[in-house]
Amino acid sequence: MSNPVYGKKAATSRKRGNFPAALWLLIVGLIMFLVWAPFQAGLFNGLVQNFEGPIYWSGLIGGILALVWIWAYFKKFKLEDQRDWTAVWVLLIPATYCLALISAASHYFAMNAVLIQGLYAIIFVIGLYTLQNRSANVIIETSLISVSYLIVLFGLFNWLGQGRTVSALVGWFTKTVIGGQYNQAIWIDSNGPRLASVFQYPNTYAAFLMAFLFVAVFAITRSTKWYVQAIHAFMLVPIILSLLLTLSRGGLVFLPVVFILLLLFLKPAKQILWIIYVLISGLATLAIAKPVTELGQQFHLGEINNPAKGWGYVLVASFIVALLAWVIQRYVSPWLDRITERWASKKLGGLWLPVVSVLASVVLVALLLGTNLKHVLPGNIGDRLENINFQQHSVLERFTFYKDAVKVIKDYPILGAGGGAWASIYEKYQNNPYSSRQAHSFAMQYLVEVGLLGFIVLFAGIGFIFYKYIRGYFKSGEAQRNSYFVYFIIVLSILIHSLMDFNMSYVFIGVLVFLGLGGMSAVMDAQPVKRLSLKGSTARVLYNGVIVISSLLLIFTSIRYVQANNALQKGQELMATSSNFQEIQTPFAQALNKRKNHPTAVLNYNVLLRSAYEQTQEEAFYTQNLSLLTSALKQEPFDKNLYAQLASLYKSKGEYAKAYDVLKDNAGRYAYDQNWYEQLIVESYELGYQSLGSGAVEEKEKYFFSGLQAFDHVVKGVEHLKSLPKGQKQGNPFAVTLNMALHAGKMQYMMGDPAKAAAIFHQGLPQDFSDPNNREIARWYLAALQVSGGSDQTVYDQLIQADPGEEASIDQIAQLTF
Repeated sequence: MSNPVYGKKAATSRKRGNFPAALWLLIVGLIMFLVWAPFQAGLFNGLVQNFEGPIYWSGLIGGILALVWIWAYFKKFKLEDQRDWTAVWVLLIPATYCLALISAASHYFAMNAVLIQGLYAIIFVIGLYTLQNRSANVIIETSLISVSYLIVLFGLFNWLGQGRTVSALVGWFTKTVIGGQYNQAIWIDSNGPRLASVFQYPNTYAAFLMAFLFVAVFAITRSTKWYVQAIHAFMLVPIILSLLLTLSRGGLVFLPVVFILLLLFLKPAKQILWIIYVLISGLATLAIAKPVTELGQQFHLGEINNPAKGWGYVLVASFIVALLAWVIQRYVSPWLDRITERWASKKLGGLWLPVVSVLASVVLVALLLGTNLKHVLPGNIGDRLENINFQQHSVLERFTFYKDAVKVIKDYPILGAGGGAWASIYEKYQNNPYSSRQAHSFAMQYLVEVGLLGFIVLFAGIGFIFYKYIRGYFKSGEAQRNSYFVYFIIVLSILIHSLMDFNMSYVFIGVLVFLGLGGMSAVMDAQPVKRLSLKGSTARVLYNGVIVISSLLLIFTSIRYVQANNALQKGQELMATSSNFQEIQTPFAQALNKRKNHPTAVLNYNVLLRSAYEQTQEEAFYTQNLSLLTSALKQEPFDKNLYAQLASLYKSKGEYAKAYDVLKDNAGRYAYDQNWYEQLIVESYELGYQSLGSGAVEEKEKYFFSGLQAFDHVVKGVEHLKSLPKGQKQGNPFAVTLNMALHAGKMQYMMGDPAKAAAIFHQGLPQDFSDPNNREIARWYLAALQVSGGSDQTVYDQLIQADPGEEASIDQIAQLTF
């Protein structure tokens, strides 16, 4: 007879053997990261300084998790099958970003991108191997869904005016809470308040919501436990309501697309259930959408609202949907399985409902856009739907981004322009003066950053994983399908939406996608790769050696960057509170010691050094500042702020010719910067006029010619902007200013062509001549006309009426000779 106590101990031992301490530590670490990460403003991509710290902390956490992964899997690792080789593929992604450093438009942004892509690779590898363990898969999937539901509730609390309450709960571990309120959880723009939750960008939040809406629907139909079904069903209304409150047209457009694609992977009974759940939760949401929307708008527009009333609507609708879901799963679902059994056995049986859904979606869209049915939605949501067309500004602007991205790709075809390149380089290639540090397309931005090589590496790998997953999905049993389908839903939803937005610039979203790709790869059939097979210790040593070295580099680089960022923030605080030069200088020097040529640290330190030079006129300060800026520009050759500070530094010492060279040499990098061209035209005139006074004719012509070229560039640019499609806005101001026309006209006049000068002056004439500054250009304009034999009585009368003494001034200019 066996000893029951021994048997129990043996069973416990076997359980621990299948789930060792290292794996527990890895799972707990990953879950803690998934809870922490989204509240760091969605972990944006490091293009904005406020988001730097969390990026570097993420890299540090990722490096530590990689070392824990080695501890857990060192003895089990081998490179024998296709699944194992995806772990090699993913390391090529950060490698392509390292190669892109060679031609990086910004070394600073490119290095941030290397850290981020290294984190993604680690998350993928952890997902690939950890999720093969069924228990680990259940824990991580449950945690992932739970975090998503928390994000949804967090967003609604903010919408209904309880943002300070929930912000207090997360404020202790995130700097995104400012003044007691999570920053930009609610966006306010021309459309009114828009829900953004932790992401600070409504469109990305919409992509996130779309993914987890379908995850929730899937979880209802998969579960056999009534309370689990009820929990997921309860969240359907908050998710759909949040999606509507984002006012994201892209989210609403892509929602039916992803839904129909996912239906193709389900049996007819499940397809019907999915349609039922989306319909009943959608109708329940529409029933409460107007009052909840209005309550949120009232609060965020400064009026008094009633959060309890808003939550009453949400809770009642959610409870009704949860109750219906329980009834449907208990009674309707088994019946559907029976009556659709023969239907499901047919070869193309699963295609009928997706086809019908396509037709139904087309009809619904037509009704919403072409009839009064849109009025069932809250006013601002209906208005946004009504404006969906290919001639609206946001669509036209996106197409412009993509065309401009193609121009960049032509100049950086193979290796790309480095991580974050679009933010650095887009002004050189832009078609009109828009401001967008994102290309609004993951695919196009990826091509810009790492070129064709990196693009092929990434999308060939993703394509292979999708192919293997889908192929295995239809060959496997329902239990195995259900175990990993959540990851497929997340990846598919986010990547499709990312075709026309920059969701993947959020590190948390990237983490979700690469964890999802790891989950899809984990269930891949283990087909041997005989030619590339590396067995035993060889594979372990090679691969784990690479992981160890990469992890250590990631950890130590992240630590240095965290230290640099902390020192920078301390220096900025001291600049606002202290007047002690040495005290303020120390943290900036520390920041640059930890991360050389950090552009924000350079700009701040430059302000300090220039102030010291202007106060003391000590050459050492000027020399140090000049070295600081020129060194940074070698690694940041497109940083407009650095160039502007360099030109300003030259001017502070009276070296105007050098300041002019900075403006002229880099004008092509900022094709639609009105201020840049205005400065260039003014500096060209000033230096040319000085040359004229000293008799340096060639110098005068050089400066005047370049100034007139700059003016001609502006004129042509203004004409080009008139050709933009009707629905597309110009963007930032770009026009011939009075200052441009005045100085360009003077240059043309002094080069002996008064007729052309008059035409230039005319472009900058103001309506009002009461301001003495406005009268100067009118004076020169009338003098140029007089010399060339023309006249403008209207302008003359207005000018003399404003100041009768201007008549003598006009004659005086007309008598000048050059």
